[in-house]
Amino acid sequence: MPLPPDFRRLFDSNLSPLLVLTPDFVIVEVNRAYRTATRTGRDIIGRLIFDVFPDNPEDPSADGVANLRRSLETVVASGRKDTMALQRYDIPTAEGGAFAERYWSPVNAPVLDAEGRLTHIIHRVEDVTEFVHLRKVGKEQQRAVADAQMRAEGMEIDLFVRAREIREVNEQLSRANAELDAAGRRLREEQRAKDRFIATLSHELRNPLAAATAAIELLALDMPQGHPALAVLERQLGTLARMSNDLLDGTRAVTGRLELVREPVDVRTVVEGACADIRGLFGHEGRTLGVRLPDAPLVVDGDRLRLAQVLTNLLSNALKYTRPGGRTEVELSAADGAARLTVRDDGIGFDPGQAEELFGVFMRAAPAGPDTPEGLGLGLAVVRTIVDLHHGRVGAYSDGPGKGATFTVVLPTADSAASPQHRPPAARTTSRRLSVLIVEDNEDLAATCHALLERQGHRVTTVHTGTDALAATRAAPFDVVLCDLGLPDIDGYTVARQVRARPGGERLRLIAVSGFSQGADRALSRAAGFDVHLTKPLALTDLTELLERPGGG
Repeated sequence: MPLPPDFRRLFDSNLSPLLVLTPDFVIVEVNRAYRTATRTGRDIIGRLIFDVFPDNPEDPSADGVANLRRSLETVVASGRKDTMALQRYDIPTAEGGAFAERYWSPVNAPVLDAEGRLTHIIHRVEDVTEFVHLRKVGKEQQRAVADAQMRAEGMEIDLFVRAREIREVNEQLSRANAELDAAGRRLREEQRAKDRFIATLSHELRNPLAAATAAIELLALDMPQGHPALAVLERQLGTLARMSNDLLDGTRAVTGRLELVREPVDVRTVVEGACADIRGLFGHEGRTLGVRLPDAPLVVDGDRLRLAQVLTNLLSNALKYTRPGGRTEVELSAADGAARLTVRDDGIGFDPGQAEELFGVFMRAAPAGPDTPEGLGLGLAVVRTIVDLHHGRVGAYSDGPGKGATFTVVLPTADSAASPQHRPPAARTTSRRLSVLIVEDNEDLAATCHALLERQGHRVTTVHTGTDALAATRAAPFDVVLCDLGLPDIDGYTVARQVRARPGGERLRLIAVSGFSQGADRALSRAAGFDVHLTKPLALTDLTELLERPGGG
């Protein structure tokens, strides 16, 4: 069996001059070829390499120490090999401190341990002095050619090293780009999953809300004299519906996907409508709501529904944080080419330094507790997003806790030539008796809607699946189909497309009633053939008005 190699003997017998350094450039080993090339002995071990080989003091242009130090520091910093350009580096001789002219081709390579830490540097050189001197002999032209060739060779070596470094950097960039692409795909998938979750959650919340709302309206018909419990249920269901909308719109606001449908809008009509819708809630526990509007129209280029949502959210905020007997005032005025909407209350107020934070997501004016009003802390974030989309600004002010709050919205007014779109009131023919098909898989909601529409004098049929809906519309004529989109077998879009494809299907009024209410959902329902897309929960008065429009949508 052969003996294991003697690595020290192998190192000493290597034909290339080799020097082993510590990371702070102290010589720890040297082989025979190196000692011969540099005319040194083993006594150089333990000394700093720059002390053993200083620059030639007789050569003002000597840069051997600086270049070698730079290369060694590069190896220490990067942990990678560094090939130096062809280098003149004179070495001391034994004759009274004289130096001998020498040219070298150095390479410095790292030695790493198992953890990747630098332990030593191997300094390998080749003495190319003779080669350089040969290039210098002959005529001036030959010397010039030799110098040029030397520079070219040095540049070639340098280019080779740089090309290798660039290749390594490009490989690192490629890996980093691949990792970024993978991370981007994961983020996009997480965003899509979150969107699907929010849309599904909104739909699932709106189904029971719609059933409960319809049940309350049915009770109201049975108790025309009213009942205190009905008012409580109406208020609480209204709160739940607003929280559901805030959850969905808050997500859209954070992700920048709120959509606007712009038209010239007289802001006075927006304020009147929003205040009328919420005034009944202010009447509870002695609260009052005052409104001041200008005499002349105040027109902005905006989305009527989103602007109403701004005021509704501000009024809901005032309602939550105003104590029983408190007062809220809404004022609309024109100032400096802008519409200025102010909502002022005498409620709990807030620390003035907290004003900007109130418009953040999930931020509340008061910390959660047993006396804190309900809410998700999304309403004001939605307000800011809608106002920003209208190129306006919104701010909040309070003199401090217990001193009320003022919220101000400023919107740029539209060109004076623009005029708001006046929507004519729907023609009401209370005597119309329609044949209505309800397609709804939530049996509670289907039953209450069935009863409500029958109370209105309509002939009503109810089914719970898309397959049954197609069979019912094939067996009997209907004037109107109220169809849910998320059915257990085939979805409402498929029902609409197949019904429209039949002879005479274009005459049927198809109304989508769903908890899915995003822009994409509405676009899909229009493409499938629905005339109208309604969002759960749907008030009976709104549904009645819609059904009484002659062929309307």
